[in-house]
Amino acid sequence: MTGNNLEEINRAKLNLETAQMAWCDMQRYFASGVALYVAPELDLVEAALQMSEDNIGQIQAWMGAGQFGKVSDAQAAEWIGADAMLWSVVVSPWVLVQPLK
Repeated sequence: MTGNNLEEINRAKLNLETAQMAWCDMQRYFASGVALYVAPELDLVEAALQMSEDNIGQIQAWMGAGQFGKVSDAQAAEWIGADAMLWSVVVSPWVLVQPLK
């Protein structure tokens, strides 16, 4: 199996593990400090793949652009007030969340 095939298998696996969840059901992850924000303009599955492969360079680039990082108190308050639904995927120990487009 080539590296490219393995990446595609991992991408497909992560895609199957995504789910829409209400923010109110995800607050415990925020409280535990493991909820990570993924900006709507990014592909959630791609972000999860880069996390699972420890691609520090890409993650840091997204963080520097404000497109990736820990969910802020302001974001959490906004989402709870709006009863928001978000896309989510687990890359243990992290839970990546992305506002619905």
